[in-house]
Amino acid sequence: MLKRYVSFFAIVVALGVAVSAQTPSSPSTDWPQWRGPERNGISKETGLLKQWPAGGPPRLWRVSNLGAGYGSLAIKGERIFLQMQVGRQSVVASLNRSTGQIVWSKPLGNSGNNDRGNGPRGTPTIDGDRLYALSESGDLACLQAADGATVWQRNILRDFKGSNIQWLISESPLVDGDHVIVSPGGRDATMVALDKMTGKTIWTSTGLSDEAGYASAIAGDVSGVRTYMTFTAEAGVGVRASDGKPMWKYTKAANRTANIATPVFVNGKVFFTSAYDTGGALLNLSAQGGEVKATESYFTRNMKNHHGGVVLVNGYLYGFSDNILTALQFDTGRVAWRDRSVGKGSVTYADGNLYILGEGNVVGLVEATPEGYREKGHFEIPDSGLPAWAYPVVSGGRLYIRNQNTLTAYDVRAR
Repeated sequence: MLKRYVSFFAIVVALGVAVSAQTPSSPSTDWPQWRGPERNGISKETGLLKQWPAGGPPRLWRVSNLGAGYGSLAIKGERIFLQMQVGRQSVVASLNRSTGQIVWSKPLGNSGNNDRGNGPRGTPTIDGDRLYALSESGDLACLQAADGATVWQRNILRDFKGSNIQWLISESPLVDGDHVIVSPGGRDATMVALDKMTGKTIWTSTGLSDEAGYASAIAGDVSGVRTYMTFTAEAGVGVRASDGKPMWKYTKAANRTANIATPVFVNGKVFFTSAYDTGGALLNLSAQGGEVKATESYFTRNMKNHHGGVVLVNGYLYGFSDNILTALQFDTGRVAWRDRSVGKGSVTYADGNLYILGEGNVVGLVEATPEGYREKGHFEIPDSGLPAWAYPVVSGGRLYIRNQNTLTAYDVRAR
């Protein structure tokens, strides 16, 4: 059935307008994982439009009937990688970057259905010639990026005795060195490290038995101690990368409903934020004797981020606090400005501007400055019938917007 679907898709894929003759493929413009090259929502591209024309930037192509899913996308070379639901299967697919047409697709296992939308929530991670993807049902696979051939696969819920969470697994795997990091949420296995080449277990976070949250892990060095940080169902946590030892746990920024936003780490400091009338906190991290400790720098109720994440640009955090786009000074928590903008949504940064996608189907461009809210354009996208929750991606002079079964590429290069 899947093969028939792919063949049919290749026939019916619709191109919005003629595609660009030049396909961006420089490694410096790749977006190989969740939230980009450094997992922080930041693109280092330049030469992009500073103001959008009325109606938004030119559309290069649009593909429909991808399949359900909230995940964003990864890009490397001439390929786009994303996850989706096809029939009753949770699927990973590779698309041609020039046209959006499917090159290959691979089912990982049974898909998940949910009252907040069906299908996968995660984004694939590209590492060299391999792809790592985690389905909404716990199927973790390592595939060959070129053709989707399986290298290894296991189910992290079954193998580590975890239980799926209310709105389904939403994590995007972290690849760090020889490790693949995921969060099964089992007893003594809130976080686990697997060998990226074989899938074998390297360690589990013995002593930490939190249920998984909806966030994805990040890595950082704290005075020479490599640390993995994530948001569980109970707290922001840090474990030692070498052996999985839990080193600190901070509960104040967590809520008991859904902790979603990926933490932001820089210069020995990490910021956690969640919604549901909670807030955010900056933690100072310090290392001694091979362990990292966390102390609260400040807690604020002025950044209650639900699902869209925050980015750190020139000393300021930008993200939606509930429904209001907010600029917050990173070191102090002082609010620089607030604006209702496109309503609650997600945020990505590139070349001086915030690319924002409101869950009500409005895409915006806003200057990233603490001086005030300065909008540089906006446009509407078709309503999928569910909130627009997939994060925008800026790569190779293009803006990619996924909204459930539709993926659209826009030309945002300055002329």
